[in-house]
Amino acid sequence: MIGLLNINKPAGVTSRDVVNRVQRVVRPAKIGHAGTLDPLATGVLVLCIGKATRLIPYVQQMRKRYRGTFLLGRLSETEDVEGDVVELESPPEPTAEELRKVLPDFSGEIQQRPPAFSALKVNGKRAYDLARKGEVVELAARPIMIHGLELIEYEYPRFVLDIECGSGTYVRSLGRDIAVKLGTAAVMSDLIRTGIGRFCIQEAISTDQVSKESIESQLIPPLHALGGLPKVRLNDDEARRIAAGLTIENRFDIPDAESQSDDRIEFAAVDGDDKLLAILVHRKGGLGPVRNFVEQ
Repeated sequence: MIGLLNINKPAGVTSRDVVNRVQRVVRPAKIGHAGTLDPLATGVLVLCIGKATRLIPYVQQMRKRYRGTFLLGRLSETEDVEGDVVELESPPEPTAEELRKVLPDFSGEIQQRPPAFSALKVNGKRAYDLARKGEVVELAARPIMIHGLELIEYEYPRFVLDIECGSGTYVRSLGRDIAVKLGTAAVMSDLIRTGIGRFCIQEAISTDQVSKESIESQLIPPLHALGGLPKVRLNDDEARRIAAGLTIENRFDIPDAESQSDDRIEFAAVDGDDKLLAILVHRKGGLGPVRNFVEQ
């Protein structure tokens, strides 16, 4: 069993809980997820099964789409309603126009300080473990990419954003910073991941539907994780050489590494039926595999 599974994660469970549930069905195949969702959050969780676990980094780099709901005039150490929420005394109540006006400041590449309650590591320890012990955790700001940001609903104190972003974005921290710009505070009350790349919530299956039969019928070909890579089609002899880890002649319309600014440009190698065989890179004398998906 090799492929990807688009799951609609329910609220109240961890991403690991979902993996464990599917793991019991697909054993002995390996399984992993491509992007954690907090227990509060719901929506698209892409699971990679079998050799497709080698594609997790590629799925993680895809653009993500969220619908986040926030409550203004409130603070929480976790930046969401999972923590102890404190209401501010007489906070400002911005208008919808004022809220829309600050959104462009959070578009494109911006600096974001991750929340203390996150899985990032500080001196080898998870930040949330330190924060739960009462230690002060100040994580350094880092660049993130916001591709799209739109106000969908607003009736004070509640506002809803539609967000398209790159890897590493913390949506609750985005709400936090927008509120600060408005002279107030906010906590995230709901989060739905509506898509990762070409994986959308409309096509996701619920955890209640998970069975051997449903997984086999809903399994997505591994090639779907590599939509951004150029594709080359191998003949049978080339496929055998690649399966053995050998280099093949660069007979394709691909400039050699010496003319490329990046000699690690990758290519998805497929057979005549578009089945993913390997991910190739330039090697001296041709093209060779960095990830193989077929047996010799």
